[in-house]
Parts: sequence; C-alpha cells; structure tokens
Amino acid sequence: QVQLVEGGGGSVEAGGSLRLSCAASGFTIERTLMAWFRQAPGKEREGVAGISSAWYSYYADRVKGRFTISRDNAKNTVYLQMSSLKPEDSAVYYCAAQRDGGRWDSVLNYPYWGQGTQVTVSS
Repeated sequence: QVQLVEGGGGSVEAGGSLRLSCAASGFTIERTLMAWFRQAPGKEREGVAGISSAWYSYYADRVKGRFTISRDNAKNTVYLQMSSLKPEDSAVYYCAAQRDGGRWDSVLNYPYWGQGTQVTVSS
C-alpha cells in the first residue's frame, strides 16, 4: 500500500525557517519524481519544488533561492527546507509522487499524495 506521510509543518514568524519531511512507504522513491505542492484557501494547488530520480531539482519562481528540496533514498524520505518564509507562503503543503516523465508541477501527473501539513507564516 502506497503511503506518503508529511511532517514538520507549524507556525513561524516571517523570515523564519521550517523543514518539512515526507516519509514514503509501499514503494521506493529512488525511481520516482517527488514533489511538494501547496494550496492556500481559495487558491489552486500549485507546485513548489520537485526532485527527479536523477537528482535534478525544480522550483517555482516564487520560492527559488529560499526553498531547497532534497531526498534521502536510504530513508525513503523527501525533505523541503524552507527559509526566509513570507506570509504568502502560508498554505497546506502536500507531498506527491509520480514515475518520471510528467511535468513536475502538474497535479494531474501525480497519482500518490500525502494528507498535507499546515504551514502558517505570521507577519
């Protein structure tokens, strides 16, 4: 049974940092494209960062230079290090997995999703 479990969300002041984790089970992340998406109230789910099986990373323009995605294949876990957080980063953050091949930032390409973790950034 495929499962993705996020952790590490919480509340932080603007300028602060958080590290999200996504523990996968039921499959190996080594051969998948893993990504983080987020969804704020009233807005569409958007891609934040992705990392391919070849270790190539992708970032949305609005988080470049502030967020870093990484993977630990031995732990079957993906991380999202978020720094210089802004109030507009507040959202529910979701981990997702797909076989390489589809656009990293398209929700339609991901059959597997975590339950989400809330990130709130106060000004």
